[in-house]
Amino acid sequence: MESNIPDVPGPSVQGNFPTQGTVVVAQPVRRRPVWLFFVFGGLLCMLAVSMLMNLVFMASSSASAMSGANRLDEKVVSHRGEENLGAGAKIAIITIDGAILRSEGHVKHQIDRAREDEDVKAIVLRINSPGGTVTASDYLYHHLVELRKERNIPIVVSMGGICASGGYYIAMAVGDREKVIFAEPTTWTGSIGVIIPHYNFSGLMKEYGIEDDSISSHPLKETGSATKEMSPEQRAILQELVQLSFEGFKDIVKQGRPELDDQTKDEDGLTDLDKVATGQVFTAAQAEQRGLVDEIGFIEKAIDRAIELAGLDADEVQVVRYERPPSLLGSLLGAEARGKQPDLTALLELTTPRAYYLYSVAPALVSSGGQ
Repeated sequence: MESNIPDVPGPSVQGNFPTQGTVVVAQPVRRRPVWLFFVFGGLLCMLAVSMLMNLVFMASSSASAMSGANRLDEKVVSHRGEENLGAGAKIAIITIDGAILRSEGHVKHQIDRAREDEDVKAIVLRINSPGGTVTASDYLYHHLVELRKERNIPIVVSMGGICASGGYYIAMAVGDREKVIFAEPTTWTGSIGVIIPHYNFSGLMKEYGIEDDSISSHPLKETGSATKEMSPEQRAILQELVQLSFEGFKDIVKQGRPELDDQTKDEDGLTDLDKVATGQVFTAAQAEQRGLVDEIGFIEKAIDRAIELAGLDADEVQVVRYERPPSLLGSLLGAEARGKQPDLTALLELTTPRAYYLYSVAPALVSSGGQ
């Protein structure tokens, strides 16, 4: 229906204003969220630092390759003073410090150096470690035993603040000798056992509506997954792996501490080895009482015992320690370079089911930059 009301022009308005009937909506000024600048700025900084680190690493690697990547400096640390600097016979201190996660590395280089030096007549194995992976611990143990037998030289252990699990496993390289394992008064040792860390985040994922939709060739392929509930079959498989590694650990202990191999059982059906192989960590005094160590004393006692076992004159021997030479990366950053290119492989390692001889409340979160 048409309207009969005529159009009445509005009042004349001077200026550049809209005519009557036109509605203009002011457009807000679009501002980018401030947090975007921080995000992109942070990413650019991370990229720049990553590129710089890689360039420095490559330069350091090239320098190491030219000078010998496995070169070690030999430092005389004789506790008898400076008068023995010219002595030919040596007692070599091989140091294991920190988590044992790599088979090859500084410890292996020290072993090789001692093996090649005919002047080395005995080894003092200085261990300050909570342990590490089953594989790395066994690898270093094997090469130390090989060194002892090949060169026919004694090994004496000096325990630092902690010598647990894989650290204790390696200490068994001393073999069947008397008075060869020394622990400091404050040492914690033992922790004879095996663990495969596992964390189940499936409940948390369900709460946030996240589902693991992985595709695998068989359900057992996903054994140990942190994003799915572990089935009884999967748990049984991992438990068997732990038990087999545990039996291997106890066999190694029997070789280094044959007195614990006594099969006599108490009223509870436990042998002496059963009582200490519970994963428990012991103080130095407790360990001595249970036969895990021979004597409480500092590294000087271990050195004196090594000299004695080697049949050397204490006044005609020098004690040496192997140290990594400063690297280019270490010089630039003010710290010793680990000889490892920055990458994301550590993230993959955290999610890989792995057996550990390790005393730790969070085994899978231990840095992958260890020995």
